[in-house]
Amino acid sequence: MIATSVKLGEGVVIHHPDLVNLYGCSIGMGTRIGTFVEIQKNAVIGRNCKVSSHSFICEGVTIEDGVFIGHGVMFTNDPYPRAVNPVGELVTDGEWEVVPTLVKRQAAIGSNATILPGLTIGVGAVVGAGAVVTKDVPDWAIVAGVPAQIIGRVQDAPANIPRSRRVQ
Repeated sequence: MIATSVKLGEGVVIHHPDLVNLYGCSIGMGTRIGTFVEIQKNAVIGRNCKVSSHSFICEGVTIEDGVFIGHGVMFTNDPYPRAVNPVGELVTDGEWEVVPTLVKRQAAIGSNATILPGLTIGVGAVVGAGAVVTKDVPDWAIVAGVPAQIIGRVQDAPANIPRSRRVQ
């Protein structure tokens, strides 16, 4: 479902619009959204991004231009989530605060990575598949593991990767 509250830039491609859940978000021109993706209210996706299938982008997440989001990537926005308050009633919007997350331009996040709230993933950074990101990722860093640790830098990419594929 694509709610009427969604702001779509020119040339956005949404594969199987009946199999996504988009509401109150903004998606920049030229971006591609895969099947079974949810993007919540107040999330912002930049231009020319790719969001692969089964990913979840929650309220408070800002993704800048040219970012790749792999399959099944999960963003979070509450460091201490609870279903009920101390008296046992369901938590309402006014009882918790969204903690924003920023993914800077040209970053890439591998499949099944989990991004904890309140973090910044730097320009051109690469998050390995399955990583759990618990702290900020510097510009051009490559991180992997649980918890994610720096394992390299993008400009240190092997020479056999064509220059056109390397992030500068």
